[in-house]
Amino acid sequence: MLHEWAASNVPMGRVADLAEAAAPALFLAGSGSTYMTGAEIAVDGGLTQL
Repeated sequence: MLHEWAASNVPMGRVADLAEAAAPALFLAGSGSTYMTGAEIAVDGGLTQL
């Protein structure tokens, strides 16, 4: 039920798969983000842009 709602209401038109949802967390945990501070990263298919 929630999956269908998300797929029809998220601007990208689909729900993220596991790899897409995990990628930002892996980036933040890795060495590529050592100079980042206080950033918010929305992983919501554009929903917060509405």
